[in-house]
Amino acid sequence: MTTAASNLDASSLPDTDSAIDAAAVNGLLFVASDVNAADDADFNRWYDREHVEERVRIPGFLSGARYSSLEGGRKYLGLYRTESLAVFRSAGYRAAFEKQTPWSIANLDRMRQPIRRVCAVRAVTGFGSGSHAVVLPLPVSADAEALAAHAARVGRALAEQAGFVQSYLLVPDTVLSTPLPREATEGRVLQPMLVIEASNAAAARTARATAATAFDTDPATGWLLALGWKLGAAELR
Repeated sequence: MTTAASNLDASSLPDTDSAIDAAAVNGLLFVASDVNAADDADFNRWYDREHVEERVRIPGFLSGARYSSLEGGRKYLGLYRTESLAVFRSAGYRAAFEKQTPWSIANLDRMRQPIRRVCAVRAVTGFGSGSHAVVLPLPVSADAEALAAHAARVGRALAEQAGFVQSYLLVPDTVLSTPLPREATEGRVLQPMLVIEASNAAAARTARATAATAFDTDPATGWLLALGWKLGAAELR
């Protein structure tokens, strides 16, 4: 098996998507939060029966997925893939906020320590959805292209590990990543994040350790999550 270290030195390989037009890069809405125990049951009913479907029905949304934390991060995470970042400037997306149901208003207010990021999806390696995911926060980089190239090399190294499904880099958009009402704004840092999907928890933990070493960051900062369910826009047509 090729080691992570040997792959990470292969800087000459053309593995970044830097040449891709920005309109062709997928967008992703990242929303994580805790919820008080007393509100947990209704929060999950709302998310499962209304919220995910509402978001995925917005023109330009491709999928929505729900995760629960096993280690680190917030208790719940929602990931919504879109055709591009332009979707978050669209009339359809704005309309979703102008027509909130009472159930949505109540449960959005129940989010505790929420995190909202609107991101460009870069350096995609692999395909499909894993049963488990890692979210590894990365240091802010002044060179986005170098970061994407490094993430692509890391992804290729991870792809040789058993249980790997997919990895991609999330780069928050500073304009579109407006905070949720209950989100703390003091000291708010829009860190890039590496997401790794795997077919089991053990593979996800191994990938988290490898990626943390490659990015010289603490693996304990990486979240480990289990996929609850995922909805694709094609299923609603």
